[in-house]
Amino acid sequence: MATRGLKALTLPGAIVAGIIMVALAAPLLWLADPVRMEVPARLALPSLIHPLGQDEYGRDVLSRIVWGARASLAVSFLSALFGGVIGTLLGLTGGYLRGLVEILTVRSMEAIVCFPPILLALLVVTLMGPGAATLVFALTILYAPGYARVAFAATLTTRGLDYVTAQEALGARPSRVLTLTILPNIAPPLLVQFSLTVAAAMVLESGLSFLGLGVVPPAPSWGLMIRGARSTMEQAPWLLLWPCAALTGTILSFNLLCDRLRDVLDPRAGAAGATWLARAATRLLPDATPAAAPALLAAEGLTIEIETANGRIRPVRDLSLSLAPGETLALVGESGSGKTLTGLALIGLLPPGVAIASGRIAFRDRAGRARDLTRLPEADLRALRGNEIAMVFQDPASCLNPVHRVGDQVAEGIAAHRDVGRADAAAQAVGLLREVGLPDPAQRARAYPHELSGGQRQRAMIASAVANGPRLLIADEPTTALDVTIQAQILDLLATLKRKGEMGLIFITHNLAVVSEIADRVCVMYAGEIVEEGPVAEVFADPRHPYTAALIASAPDGVDAALAAIPGSVPLPHLLPAGCSFAPRCARVAEQCRNARPPLAQVTADRVSRCFKWREVA
Repeated sequence: MATRGLKALTLPGAIVAGIIMVALAAPLLWLADPVRMEVPARLALPSLIHPLGQDEYGRDVLSRIVWGARASLAVSFLSALFGGVIGTLLGLTGGYLRGLVEILTVRSMEAIVCFPPILLALLVVTLMGPGAATLVFALTILYAPGYARVAFAATLTTRGLDYVTAQEALGARPSRVLTLTILPNIAPPLLVQFSLTVAAAMVLESGLSFLGLGVVPPAPSWGLMIRGARSTMEQAPWLLLWPCAALTGTILSFNLLCDRLRDVLDPRAGAAGATWLARAATRLLPDATPAAAPALLAAEGLTIEIETANGRIRPVRDLSLSLAPGETLALVGESGSGKTLTGLALIGLLPPGVAIASGRIAFRDRAGRARDLTRLPEADLRALRGNEIAMVFQDPASCLNPVHRVGDQVAEGIAAHRDVGRADAAAQAVGLLREVGLPDPAQRARAYPHELSGGQRQRAMIASAVANGPRLLIADEPTTALDVTIQAQILDLLATLKRKGEMGLIFITHNLAVVSEIADRVCVMYAGEIVEEGPVAEVFADPRHPYTAALIASAPDGVDAALAAIPGSVPLPHLLPAGCSFAPRCARVAEQCRNARPPLAQVTADRVSRCFKWREVA
């Protein structure tokens, strides 16, 4: 992985390094004076002395391209760097300290976003006069809010994770937590932002120079060259080609380099760059040890068996998945795919006659111990359920006891795991009902389940599940029986509860629209197996299994969009075909698919697909 990551940087790194070195070495190169004019030779064709020809004033085009790179790169790099430092500092402090600091740092910067970029730059240049220094100042003001918003959002996601909490528990100062724990983990999106900023700054600098408000003539600039070539486009069209090609090629090279660098430095990908970044930070401040957060839950080779009169069947086979603290993982698939059984197995609540035949489920508890849930005694599992692991079921009407008041049922979960009195537990139950958005929570706590609406019952179920601050919440289609308005409220509630701590969420559903809104990663299940797994955005944009593609095609997308139904149905566990389970329903089926079971193929570093023809699926 490390070698591949570094190799991926070779080509774009060499191109960018070459561009920068040529620009820096311009005074040392055997080039003509970029401002020396030879009017009799204006618009001269390329020659040995002037390889790219001469412009409208007889100046050497090659020399002006190289010297113009110095101006464009200097303005773009300095404005992106200054804007990045200022914006990242504001976003980090606002996202970590919140409250008034957030208002003074991030929210105040958002006022700048209201101004159109070109108008704001024109305003600054008009007030301060044209010139490279003015451009750097204007673009720094313009691009700092973008960095602040990216850093703020990434800090909000990271600040509640285990490794941040561990650093705080050790007594680390906020400045050390921000610079050595949070900042290395939010570096990838900031690198992407830097790439976009450099590219945007080059374009804006060229545009302002084109208008005569940027670099002051006769100093060379790509924007000034484009402006000059415009007036002679009919007589010498090649003069327009060279600066446009230089500008486009440089922007594309920087974008490619930053994308590759982001992948190498991403700490969640375990790449060598993250290790390098951590080592560099340790050299600067050796008492800090930023570390990757261990997995909250990791199931490996999980197989579930059911004893029947005709023998054993396996509705879930060889399932492996992992969940990080604060992450949302969606399990999707048609009815009969094994989603609910998987969720019940994770919490140790499989019905009678159903058992885990093989595999392990490693869960990291609050003490940091990795415990195999498949080997824990029932008493230990009972201590975890409702405390560190909780589950929200599909139908709250059947899961809430109809003969007990709602508040008593929430308080019961609190009293089961904490040494609190009855009155204290009741008061906490009312507070939880208020937290999940129930109106008049004291009155609702005295109500029976049938006196509440479907959405209110689901909120009460969620309050009971999160009463003890679980590290893992399994939600089994909690919005299926609700109308779309209440669905949105429940999803917002789950997202809010998850943001308040490090709770990991496994969301079981067949609703792809919900998955796109709430999940970070998705596992697509079919006939008891995971057939595709990866980040939600990537899987939905570019599915690599025919079943995933068929599910997406069958989901409604607009009022008049035609739906593509999947022929057939999910096979029963005892009637599975010999080869691929999806082969009888697949439009891309081949002979190999009917005779052999496909393994999980590694599509990318964080994506897998159980298909022989995953390269052909789109």
